[in-house]
Amino acid sequence: MKTDAEAEVLLDQDLSDLDFSQFKPVRFEFERKAARLNMRVPEGLLNAVKVRAKERGVPFTRYVRELIERDLAPTRKP
Repeated sequence: MKTDAEAEVLLDQDLSDLDFSQFKPVRFEFERKAARLNMRVPEGLLNAVKVRAKERGVPFTRYVRELIERDLAPTRKP
């Protein structure tokens, strides 16, 4: 959809019969990204990261940021 009007047409329909099983959760990023990180890695590692990011359907830089965030996130206690 490219306009609000197109979205409204969709939402005016009865959506109760839609199959949502193919949908994937999406994480919205609201925080401004002002800092930069430049690093050198072996080419094979970068290629592997790009492949994994493509499998997930995200740019590889976002995938790397997600990996860092996941590693630094507080662990949950059962």
